[in-house]
Amino acid sequence: MSLIGYARVSTEDQTPLPQSETLQSAGCAEIFEEHASGGNRARPVLARVLERVQSGDTLVVVRIDRLARSLSHLLEVIERLEAKGAFFRSLQDPIDTASPQGKFTLQVLGAAAEFERALIRERTKAGLVSARAKGRVGGNPGLRTKDPAALRKVRLARQDGYMERLNETAQDWVPHVRRLRPDMAWEDVLRIINAPLPQDRRWTQSRLLRAVKAYVRDGFLPAEVLGRAGRRKTDDRLPAIVAAIKGSDPDITLQAICDRLEAMRERTPRGRTSWQPSSVRMLLERAERLGLLVRQMD
Repeated sequence: MSLIGYARVSTEDQTPLPQSETLQSAGCAEIFEEHASGGNRARPVLARVLERVQSGDTLVVVRIDRLARSLSHLLEVIERLEAKGAFFRSLQDPIDTASPQGKFTLQVLGAAAEFERALIRERTKAGLVSARAKGRVGGNPGLRTKDPAALRKVRLARQDGYMERLNETAQDWVPHVRRLRPDMAWEDVLRIINAPLPQDRRWTQSRLLRAVKAYVRDGFLPAEVLGRAGRRKTDDRLPAIVAAIKGSDPDITLQAICDRLEAMRERTPRGRTSWQPSSVRMLLERAERLGLLVRQMD
């Protein structure tokens, strides 16, 4: 069980050193630093931290706003940590999900967020009722008359909304797609992406392809990721999958790779469902010989 620190500043002109020193004083064995806006959920270093955290570990920040700028994002990150059996602690805020008091604070925050959403829904309904009573019809007049300009504006707004939702989950799938495609088949890429995610956030292949095409269209991913995957020898498939898991987190342990493979329901070379570190090491060595992995093992 480890304390893993995360320090973030918004611009290159700022330094995360004061945060890192505070985290080190708090006992963090590893500290990850990132220069990125707090409003951007697709942060590569944060994605790597969330991938690195294992059961029993605690993610530590100096203040909540160093991790998330919105309550929804904060709760989303904590949910991901809880799904892995990990905890969250903010040094300058009363949140430590390993303690009963911290869990209570988190529950209060979640209830406040739900209450805010309920108020917005009630105000919207009341506004619509009042408008109807005054003889006003809701909706866009241009849409009622099927005006092309209005239809185009709505279509663009929906597209912007879709891209905004994709950006909130980009840290889950973009790094894997960028690294693994088109060398690996979509089926295997999908299983690698879904393995660490809770059930309600897992992707289907059609949904993932739609997201990738949208990112390619807007230039966030190269068009090559949509190319046809080359035919891979059956014996090379497992080394490629293990190399992909190792490549996404160079510090991942052999046992953690075993857990990931079991979550993917991947069978061992002998057809068993339970993986052993020795089998993973053998596949990593083979992946290295095949040129699929730069040597990083001890």
